[in-house]
Amino acid sequence: MRLPRVAIKGFQLDNCIVQGGMGVGVSLHPLAGAVAKEGGLGIVSSAGLRSVVSSRDGKDVDTYTAVRIELEKAKSGSGGGTVGINVMCAVVEYEDTIRAAIDAEIGAIVSGAGLPLGLPSIKPPGHTALIPIISSARALEIIVRRWERVHYRPDAVVLEGPLAGGHLGFKPEEVDNPAFELEKLLPPVLEVAHRHGDFPVIVAGGIYTHQDIVRFLVMGASGVQMGTRFLATNESSATDAYKRAVISAGIDDITVVTYPNRIPASPCGLPFRVLKCSPMYKTERPAKCNKGYVLQRGPDEKLSACQAMPKAPNNKSFLCICNGLLSSAGYAPEEPPLYTVGTNAYRVDKLLSVTELMGELCGE
Repeated sequence: MRLPRVAIKGFQLDNCIVQGGMGVGVSLHPLAGAVAKEGGLGIVSSAGLRSVVSSRDGKDVDTYTAVRIELEKAKSGSGGGTVGINVMCAVVEYEDTIRAAIDAEIGAIVSGAGLPLGLPSIKPPGHTALIPIISSARALEIIVRRWERVHYRPDAVVLEGPLAGGHLGFKPEEVDNPAFELEKLLPPVLEVAHRHGDFPVIVAGGIYTHQDIVRFLVMGASGVQMGTRFLATNESSATDAYKRAVISAGIDDITVVTYPNRIPASPCGLPFRVLKCSPMYKTERPAKCNKGYVLQRGPDEKLSACQAMPKAPNNKSFLCICNGLLSSAGYAPEEPPLYTVGTNAYRVDKLLSVTELMGELCGE
């Protein structure tokens, strides 16, 4: 089956593949531009982008400038394809990142790690599509109702299941519960999307092959988002050690870390899928956070201090996500790296170019 095109607001993809935003520093302009050039939606991860661009380019820049620099480079390498950015709600400089992305006139902003309830109110998006990431029909309903107050609806939505990599939007007991499989989450989300304008639903988490893509398209999805497959490409900005760890991993080498069941855990309090061989995961004393990019939000939606910071109580129980992920992309070599992966990472057995991978995924 030839993968269909998909139209989202002001752009049309030649195929229905969205590359997942992998931070910190893995999904940068080389990967996003290459995916866009092959007809997919190439995504830059905004996580830690100020540190990455400042370090790489040898000059200190603010978040707004870093986002503009990286997106312009991705667009220039896209061959006229569509580039977007992934922005976590939990990042400290969320609004500056959104403004920079809209000013760059990119194709899409994909936003999760919390409900992006205020996203359409930050700045008129123009031609840029606003795409929330959700894990349930209830979450989508909440977003739609809030966005309706400012007369906006999602241009598409990413439904991410519990087999994805990195942070998971599920309770620990839900991750392996069959009731929360992506196949069961999709129908009610499609129903909500249909009632509110029939915008595209893109599924993510555990999708690996062309056959997987086709199966979800038959179920009613408009496209798929994939991260781990693009992690193990030549254009990915992950370190060689990170890529080798993925290629060498077996099924038992992947784990979901949950606090307090397993420590050290993520300071965000969410289940977090990683490779057991990650140096930061294995160390008895993980590095303490001195960045504070990703913080928790309390009931009042205000950001709180990172639990992995040196002065935080019980900080020995938490990983420093900022430094661990920066190290996994080569930007904090003094720190032990942290390798995040999806549940199917054990199936990766070699590096591919983006062109080769897209051809495989498209069934060529």
